[in-house]
Amino acid sequence: MIKLFWAFFFIAFTAGAQLSEQATISVLTCGPYPSELYSAFGHSAFRIHDPVNKINVACNYGTYDFNQPNFYLNFALGRNLYKLSVEDYPGFENRYIYENRFIHEQVLDLTPEQKQKLFAYLQWNSLPENQYYLYDYFYDNCSTKIRDVLLAALGNDVTFDESHVTTDYTIRELTDFYLEAQPWGDLGIDICLGLPMDKKAAPLEYMFLPDYVESAFDHAKINQNGTAVPLVKQKQITYEARVEMRSRSLLHPLYVFSFIAFITILITMFDFKRRKATNRFDFVLFSITGSIGILLVALWFFTNHKAAANNFNLLWAFPVHFFAAIALVKSPRWLTGYFIFTTILTLGTLLCWAILPQKLHYALIPLVGALGLRAFTQFFFRSKLSKPKFSHELPNL
Repeated sequence: MIKLFWAFFFIAFTAGAQLSEQATISVLTCGPYPSELYSAFGHSAFRIHDPVNKINVACNYGTYDFNQPNFYLNFALGRNLYKLSVEDYPGFENRYIYENRFIHEQVLDLTPEQKQKLFAYLQWNSLPENQYYLYDYFYDNCSTKIRDVLLAALGNDVTFDESHVTTDYTIRELTDFYLEAQPWGDLGIDICLGLPMDKKAAPLEYMFLPDYVESAFDHAKINQNGTAVPLVKQKQITYEARVEMRSRSLLHPLYVFSFIAFITILITMFDFKRRKATNRFDFVLFSITGSIGILLVALWFFTNHKAAANNFNLLWAFPVHFFAAIALVKSPRWLTGYFIFTTILTLGTLLCWAILPQKLHYALIPLVGALGLRAFTQFFFRSKLSKPKFSHELPNL
């Protein structure tokens, strides 16, 4: 019965209906849901409300279909397809209120002709053959679609005023603001995504975030019969989120990596006391960081994740670390040179941390320090073992 209901609902939406004079089209901005990474940035959607034709729907570009072929593989390769879904607005609203996420509604000041053009575009875009698009974190997502669809439907009638953006944040900095409640998610993004994230965002590029879509629409104009008027006719707060207090966990990345660094110092002191490196600990440390490096190389060269290119985290998560860790079992002679190279590389990374073109996550500093300390420890003991031993005994005459 539910599937039958939605089938009739979808047919009614795409049947080419003409909106009445009482119809309104709005932009919805919904607050973040900090408990889940993919919802931490908020959400944007269109609302079409026509009481005469009994249309009250949310047009949502932020949905995807788990049943599409090779979903998880395409997601990993950066080829994941999102789609436009048309859903009953009361259900959409109730879901966001249940999750305690604010809902702001901007009613657009459109002429009847402009409303019909935008509605017709959304009808066309909701058809099965048109509803999918190749998702991009920053340049083609549920928020940028609101801007792009409006421009596609109404063209030069819409003008966005870029002067209201007075900051010069990078895309990474804009992302960081929304991930304070998701420190591990923030760390994962900062590790996996490279130098493209540190690009200074142009004013229109801020609109990959729903809050900036709302702000941009507040400052936009629309042409009506040769006169530029504000695009937003009315703004209303459908629901304002309750304030929720969140405590900081002891499992914050900075605390965890600081603890690892502390353990590393203790093990290193023990090693120098007994004059021998603890290979098992170094195997774990270098194999994990090397595996991260292999992942970063794969994301850069073998996927469509454009933001994963030119990743300076490879300075510490060097892929060869993985093979060096395996080589610790047989201890070939080349490891001595490799570990002095790693010592210099990690020390240089730490010294240049603040001036690198890519902003590396601050919580990684203790981990990188631990990596450099263990590399030096391995070099120190290996170099001593490789020195030739000279006899001090006098030859027999």
